[in-house]
Amino acid sequence: MRSSSMFPRSALPRDLSAFRHGPYPPPGPQTYNYNHGSRATVNNFHGPGPQRFPPYEWKERPLPPAPRPVHHPYAPNMTNSRKRQNSEYSPNVVKRQRIESHPHPSLASPLPRTPPPRRPDRAVAGSSRPPFVGHNHSFPSPPALIHPQRVDVPENFNSLQAYARDELSCQMVEMFEACQQQASDLDRKELCRTRLQDDIQGQYPVARLYLTGSSMNGLGCRSSDADMCLIIKGNKKHDPISVLSVLQRLFKSLPYVERTQLIRAKVPILRFRERGSDLEFDLNFNNTVGIRNTFLLRSYAFADLRIRPLILVVKKWAQHNHINDASKGTLSSYTLVLLVLHYLQTLNEPVLPSLQMDYPDSFFPLMDIDMVPEGPKHVPPYISSNQSSLGELLLGFLGYYATVFSWDRKVISVREAKAFPKNNSPTWRNKFICVEEPFERNNVARAVHEKIKFDAIKAEFAVSYRILEDVQDLNSILPVREIINKESSRR
Repeated sequence: MRSSSMFPRSALPRDLSAFRHGPYPPPGPQTYNYNHGSRATVNNFHGPGPQRFPPYEWKERPLPPAPRPVHHPYAPNMTNSRKRQNSEYSPNVVKRQRIESHPHPSLASPLPRTPPPRRPDRAVAGSSRPPFVGHNHSFPSPPALIHPQRVDVPENFNSLQAYARDELSCQMVEMFEACQQQASDLDRKELCRTRLQDDIQGQYPVARLYLTGSSMNGLGCRSSDADMCLIIKGNKKHDPISVLSVLQRLFKSLPYVERTQLIRAKVPILRFRERGSDLEFDLNFNNTVGIRNTFLLRSYAFADLRIRPLILVVKKWAQHNHINDASKGTLSSYTLVLLVLHYLQTLNEPVLPSLQMDYPDSFFPLMDIDMVPEGPKHVPPYISSNQSSLGELLLGFLGYYATVFSWDRKVISVREAKAFPKNNSPTWRNKFICVEEPFERNNVARAVHEKIKFDAIKAEFAVSYRILEDVQDLNSILPVREIINKESSRR
């Protein structure tokens, strides 16, 4: 249970025009047009139409002005919220997806006209603190509105460098800048998606192909594979294996695809490569929750400048220590991301809120799939007073799961921004690790079903925390230069 915070969350600006895209970063210098199709009826599943819908395209768009820090009588004079001026952070990389929505949105797709009121019981405090003391529940914070603490705004408050005040943090920034997905990487994936959709529509005229996962949620590396979701709307029910089998035969005839493999998992996928490159794709069918959580994670990823670097380093750490492979009984990348988000939500001074609780209409689980990219645009900026460095957050993350979190008694819920007690339901009973999927509410960590693998995961958290706390050097828990060189060699 998290101790109460000292002060209400900082007030939001009255004029939100600079934040009209919700949690997205500055959409520059390009804007991702999330529009599908090269054939009639692709965007209209109510019947054929005469128009030809444009394919994906990249459009130049001017940068909106950066917001000025907002002073509130009950909040410190600082902000590290969704920055709109971000030139030093990730130039030419970050993209905002948009979709040309239907003229008449689905009744199952509510979107608020104005942001809902902030939850009065969800607050943030205003001081920097050692990384992991934030989970000390023995000493509750003083009552709200008493002796507000002030935290100075860093001069470069809109730069990642503001959170690289120590050697460990600088190493994390270096790794992030070298390994993050580049604009050229996303261009290649998008080009292949466009060609595939055009060929697939020869078999299924109303099919639409979406890029999902880390390629689109902002959490990808240069070496990240591309996840795709094929959607076929209409009254006819299609069997996933049958559809993917048809596509497998089709893909074998395409000159730009090679090494097709149908994997009959719980969520079947068609795995293939772009011919002549090391770019691998995983294509699933009608797994719409993958599209929904892509936009939810994207909203979290750009809520604070520290989220993406922290998650990238955690993923690399888990891969290096062989605990990031659900097919081998350890943690999926999706589970790792939720572990990080949960930690950041449950600090005494949270870095993140629960977007689903604060803005339920923007992340409505039954929203029409075409409207899903529109939801986050209605979320105003989140202003956190937590000024911890990247190194402090990494150390705190490892320490939280090494010494604080009760694996045997708690279920992690990013949806509720807390850990709730396990009950006796089949979803959680006798599971070593319980992490709630934010939309379907099942256990995304169910792959960890062997005690030996669970013990290995816990051991890596404990050992890495102890080492990193002692030496404060990222090289002590993963080979930084080797990882950077490997990512830089990707083509």
